Amino acid sequence: MNEKFDETIESFDNAPVPSGDSVAQGPVIRRGSQVQATTTEQRLLQTQSDHDWLHSDPWRVLRIQAEFVEGFGTLADVGDAISIFGSARSKPGSKHYEDALEIGKRLAQNGYAVITGGGPGIMEAVNKGASKADGVSIGLGIELPFESSLNEYVNLGINFRYFFARKMMFLKYAQGFVVMPGGFGTMDELFEALTLVQTGKTGHFPIVLFGTDYWSGLVDWMEKNILTNGYISEPDMHLFKLTDDIEETVEFVTSGEITD
Repeated sequence: MNEKFDETIESFDNAPVPSGDSVAQGPVIRRGSQVQATTTEQRLLQTQSDHDWLHSDPWRVLRIQAEFVEGFGTLADVGDAISIFGSARSKPGSKHYEDALEIGKRLAQNGYAVITGGGPGIMEAVNKGASKADGVSIGLGIELPFESSLNEYVNLGINFRYFFARKMMFLKYAQGFVVMPGGFGTMDELFEALTLVQTGKTGHFPIVLFGTDYWSGLVDWMEKNILTNGYISEPDMHLFKLTDDIEETVEFVTSGEITD
């Protein structure tokens, strides 16, 4: 029986593909050269099945879905939280590290959980400050070739495979962002948040750029180039606050407001 079935499948595989007809495969519509010679059920019942489907893009959706479910389920009851971003390369004892530690501590003392990328540097400092103040210290890790596991000061952690699932958690469960000096990853989080606020995808979402020496060059460039060329509007330059003051940072980012 299996030999007969395999012969039938082979005849389907060698059959000419219709050039103009449409074939529906669930929600997928195929036409012309995209029409497959065998059906999904036929391929499922083949004696010699191909296991490459396990690694195909459609099936990766299940893994992606699992990351969202894990994140939503873990963070659902976190309560008020602030996401803080910054370089993984800042060293203990440096000004940026010590400022981040104090910000994490102050936020925890004000009843806010902190959410970081869970790595070293500024992320570690924020988690350490919150942990030392008996606060909720969250780390959302990501699989990278040059970073290890979550830092020791994280008391609620999730590791992600996909950046976009991780970024959703940073935004969904935070009432504001503190963006400290950092590299491309920090810039990525900053501009995504600014875009979501600018386009109305999220409501009042306070964003602090902490460190005037570091960020003033970027702000000047935005004014002289992006704003001057009309690519953003004047109100867009007020979607964030630039400051060096820790107390002002904590007060503003927990206010639920944007700048005037």
